[in-house]
Amino acid sequence: MADPTETSDSGASSEALGVLRRVFGYDAFRGEQEEIIEHVVAGGDALVLMPTGGGKSLCYQIPALVRPGVGVVVSPLIALMQDQVDALRALGVRAGFLNSTQDLDERRMVEAEFLAGELDLLYLAPERLRLESTMGLLDRGKVSVFAIDEAHCVAQWGHDFRPDYLALSALHERWPDVPRIALTATATDATRREIAARLQLGDARHFVASFDRPNIQYRIVQKNEPRRQLLDLIRTEHAGDAGVVYCLSRKSVEDTAAFLAQQGIEALPYHAGLDASVRAANQSRFLREDGVVMVATIAFGMGIDKPDVRFVAHLDLPKSVEGYYQETGRAGRDGLPSTAWLAYGLQDVVQQRKMIDGSEGDDAHRRRLAAHLEAMLALCETVECRRARLLAYFGQHGDACGNCDTCLTPPVTWDGTIAAQKFLSAVLRLARERRQKFGAGQIIDILLGKRTAKVIQHDHDQLTVFGIGTELSAVEWRGVVRQLLAEGLLAVEGEYGTLVLTDASGEVLGRRREVLLRREPEKKTSRAKSASGGGRSGGRAAAAELPESAVPVFEELRAWRAATAKEQGVPAYVIFHDATLREIATALPDSLDKLGTVGGVGENKLAKYGEQILEVLGALRTTSA
Repeated sequence: MADPTETSDSGASSEALGVLRRVFGYDAFRGEQEEIIEHVVAGGDALVLMPTGGGKSLCYQIPALVRPGVGVVVSPLIALMQDQVDALRALGVRAGFLNSTQDLDERRMVEAEFLAGELDLLYLAPERLRLESTMGLLDRGKVSVFAIDEAHCVAQWGHDFRPDYLALSALHERWPDVPRIALTATATDATRREIAARLQLGDARHFVASFDRPNIQYRIVQKNEPRRQLLDLIRTEHAGDAGVVYCLSRKSVEDTAAFLAQQGIEALPYHAGLDASVRAANQSRFLREDGVVMVATIAFGMGIDKPDVRFVAHLDLPKSVEGYYQETGRAGRDGLPSTAWLAYGLQDVVQQRKMIDGSEGDDAHRRRLAAHLEAMLALCETVECRRARLLAYFGQHGDACGNCDTCLTPPVTWDGTIAAQKFLSAVLRLARERRQKFGAGQIIDILLGKRTAKVIQHDHDQLTVFGIGTELSAVEWRGVVRQLLAEGLLAVEGEYGTLVLTDASGEVLGRRREVLLRREPEKKTSRAKSASGGGRSGGRAAAAELPESAVPVFEELRAWRAATAKEQGVPAYVIFHDATLREIATALPDSLDKLGTVGGVGENKLAKYGEQILEVLGALRTTSA
């Protein structure tokens, strides 16, 4: 649940504001939450784009609690429904779900609660709404609002398309008087229009919040033993923190998880090829335990509400900016400092180009995939602020943030025109004189004048371009190739990833186009110094910036929360978020009334946990005295 603070509550309907205070424990709405909620409560349809952690869930939960009937939430992952329902029940909200994990008696009990009006919110997977039995059930009850979460799944060529979402247009046809709210964290203008068209939300109001997540520090580094680079990131900046590491292949997931585990990191694998029970157990540990690192394919992450993920790392290049933004947005949902880290190299570009060439679908589909990749490459290669570039992709303006790698340690550019001409000339001469195509490694060896066995075998030391590139190292040449590929001045061809010229190559060879290249800075940025102003004990960002006297109180409250969560079999954040514990540790309330003024302490949680918290604080006062 987001912490909607630092905003005015002027104009909010008294009933909605009362629910916000009584149930969720907050005094004011944040950003556009108030306007969205009032619009849906009044019966209007809405399409909401709001970044992960921005408070999207309140935009449908409060209308469901204010309007008569039951709010029906379409959620894509049944594995997380239990946790979503547990979190709501901890707030005193009557929530339930229907999915294939339940036996017949459990489903019948939830159906009876729905028909009797004993639920406030009912969670369903999209595939369940394709069953006439489910539609008939909803006909017999009273639905207050339909909420379609992760609505980008309806976009056919989006980053997480799910066919079952296409059938959700039937909601409007069957229940035209029930307001619908579709929500997503990531969508370009084109994707937003596609969502509206496919869900028949043509008359819906669009609410587009800022895509900026200022608490996340974006960093992209050149690959150089990426697992070792990842290990260094965890040990030096995120020791003991929860994190997510994304890899492209299942094998890479398992190898990386095993490597981290061997180095003493609590790391678990997650991908679609694992046994379902193993996936469920690993996901449960990640959600319920502190400091677990999940190494996963993109099959993991959607719908994860864990607020204290301190870093998201990518060991392979994401296929699109939308996917990258969605995945990095799983860090720092609580608003505390977090890291989005990506290791990126030449082989990533070659591999992605090959995958696009070999993908299913028509030429138009491949062009869309190529456009996604080119936008991602532009983000990787930019010498400008990463955050500003990211916002620009989603049609929003952003000034230099001062908290990404390109702001903290600005890269320099150099005139790479001659280097580009040399490399392109080598590709051209191999093709014309020898009718041969090779990958980057062989061409770099030729330019460096290396008489390797392969160079001698093909008489490549007799080419006029042999040895003309000794002013650059092999690593620097790989950077040149990577950027030429990114700019479309080179292309990848065939199963073996050989390099060929493009139409644009002739402009460089003909001296009609200059090529500016990015030189990586030698000095590496340290989050501990640049982002938070000092080191972080044990990597615990949640304790950062607390008064020194409050840190042991915060840690004691975390220990109490962990024990309580384990006893109840729920994730720790279902009890309280770190942000709430931080405020308690700082304010040190000595009565239930004072504790009730803390953000995130609603009536139900105050009644359930208030006395326990006061006991923890009282014991600490006695000890310190």
